[in-house]
Amino acid sequence: MNPFTDHPRGVGESYVEHLQSATGFGGRMIVAGCACLLHGVFPFLFVTTGSTTIRHLHETMITHRSRLRAAPELIDQGAYI
Repeated sequence: MNPFTDHPRGVGESYVEHLQSATGFGGRMIVAGCACLLHGVFPFLFVTTGSTTIRHLHETMITHRSRLRAAPELIDQGAYI
C-alpha cells in the first residue's frame, strides 16, 4: 500500500500524470471560482464561465473516466484521463 501511487493507479495514471491532471483541475477551479466571485459583484462579467468550467471538468473527470473503466484496455493504449 503506497498512498502516493494507489489512487493514481486506480484511475489509470502514474503518479506524475495524476499530479499534472489534479493540479490542472485545481487551477481551473481556482480561476473559475474567482470568475464566479467577480460575476457576483459584476453580473455582466463571466456570465457562463462557471457553468462552462463545471461541464468541462465533469466531462473530463467523470464521464471520460467512466468510459475508461468500462473499457480498461484503453488504459493500456494510453487513453489516460
